Amino acid sequence: MYVIFGASGKVGASSAAALRKAGRAVRAVVRKPAQGEALARIGCEVVSADLDDLHSILRALDGAQAAQLICPVVQQAIDAATAMRTMIHNAAQALSAHSGIRVLAISDYGAELEAGTGITLLYRELEQRFAQAVPRLTLLRSAEHMQNWARVLPVALATGHLPTLHAPANTPFPTVSAHDVGAIAAQLLLEQEHRDDTTVRVVSVEGPRHYSAEDAARLLGELCGREMHIHVLPRQEWAATLARAGINEALAKLIMETNDAQNSGRIGAEAGTEVRRGTTGLRQVLAALVRA
Repeated sequence: MYVIFGASGKVGASSAAALRKAGRAVRAVVRKPAQGEALARIGCEVVSADLDDLHSILRALDGAQAAQLICPVVQQAIDAATAMRTMIHNAAQALSAHSGIRVLAISDYGAELEAGTGITLLYRELEQRFAQAVPRLTLLRSAEHMQNWARVLPVALATGHLPTLHAPANTPFPTVSAHDVGAIAAQLLLEQEHRDDTTVRVVSVEGPRHYSAEDAARLLGELCGREMHIHVLPRQEWAATLARAGINEALAKLIMETNDAQNSGRIGAEAGTEVRRGTTGLRQVLAALVRA
């Protein structure tokens, strides 16, 4: 049994579908039963669990040979860092009680860095806690998801200006489709079936090529049939812009630290780690976002 936490999300749903296609039994873990309808239609066993609830995690892992976990950043939380640390703690405890299973954890580019990376530091904690909890662990560090452009797409379509925190705007950076992350995660879970060693495997995942913010604006303009300009938000306006978007001060600070680290070139695939590449380009992702 393969247990996929966050199975209703883009990454989890893609992993579940790939594992079912490979003929594996999948238990899809969702927070609300209604989120599992599509997963049930492809043959998944659907269960409800919440990473805030240790007992529900333990129940979801019963009988599992392998598990995929992702601990999301909860934007609605008063303190997003504390909320995520609680999820990491609960998941690590549950994994310790099922230490014989194989585990794949979705992590983040830059998780090897020790300071000054904002949200990425929370994924560093996840990696450390999970490595202590289970002997058979694969860490899949993901580049920024291409689907993140959806957050500013309405503004761009309304104004012809695509806002971004990425600077300089012509500097390419690693990015990947969330669906490719899920598919590659499933591949790695299947590969774990043939691995007996207990060393932590670190794999980085990104798209077929790097894209700049200017690339995103150009592609979006071509898809919409109109001129599209990139608008790099000045650093001194970040806090106010994030506040207007409904992001509280604590989370905004983490987001700004992460973007500062990325803009300075500190965040990328760790040297020496294996890199897997998705096949989905940014044009394809943006086209789907525009259609939606």
